[in-house]
Amino acid sequence: MLLTVVLPVSLAFIMFSLGLGLTIADFARVAKVPKAFAVGAFAQLAILPLIAFILLLIFPLPPNIAVGVMILSFCPGGVTSNILTKLSGGTLALSITLTAVVSLMAVITVPFLVAWSADHFMGLAAPDVDVTALGISMFMITAVPVALGVAARRFAPGFAISAEPWASRIATALFVIIVIAAVATNWQLFIDNLPLLGPVLIALNALMLIIGVVLARSAGLDRRDSIAIALEAGVQNATLGITVGGLIAAGATGFSPFALASGVYGITMYLVTAPFILWARRGAGG
Repeated sequence: MLLTVVLPVSLAFIMFSLGLGLTIADFARVAKVPKAFAVGAFAQLAILPLIAFILLLIFPLPPNIAVGVMILSFCPGGVTSNILTKLSGGTLALSITLTAVVSLMAVITVPFLVAWSADHFMGLAAPDVDVTALGISMFMITAVPVALGVAARRFAPGFAISAEPWASRIATALFVIIVIAAVATNWQLFIDNLPLLGPVLIALNALMLIIGVVLARSAGLDRRDSIAIALEAGVQNATLGITVGGLIAAGATGFSPFALASGVYGITMYLVTAPFILWARRGAGG
């Protein structure tokens, strides 16, 4: 019940709340800022999984936990990255555009990458990942709710604008509950692997924030765009990671070990991004 109904419905609502804040212009903006979008998408879709893979070579984890780290690295940014970008003084429009477009792209990319990572790290012990079924499930609980939110914003703007604040608060509460449940359900696994899992996730988070800024500035983008790209690359949709981890755990009755990395990350990412936000708000690196 928890895994098959509550978790997917919670993620669907979180994605719907994201859609309420989006307009068609957010998707069309890709054509207006192609370089900034390309840099952000490259950091998120290519560099992030590569850094995660390298860290797992340096700090070996149990195979199922390692797969969970890779699942997290395949996830797009989420509502949290948009909020943190706004707090940091980054380009909110760019952050929203990256979140929206990469979230839709993830419906296609994540199933294939998850199947590959499971085979790579677990070999014969890997779960049988049905790429088509996983893609359809992701489409139904991510793309469809986002589309419904965008439609509401387009055809019922009054409702969308008034509903967005409370929807965001509910989405935040759901996120907190999901993270706590994921960690609590795998508490012993969490305690046993924290000495290695914690440093890997913290390093991944910190490195991507740094790489995001360096990559953006190297491409000639301004400070505000650089902040947005860094946070999109460094702050992932942990709820989606937990959900995908559950979807590939055949026969699981609760949160699976594949979801543990995303659950822990949902806590550690705030500890890592706090200094970055303070640095960004002070106008460093301008």
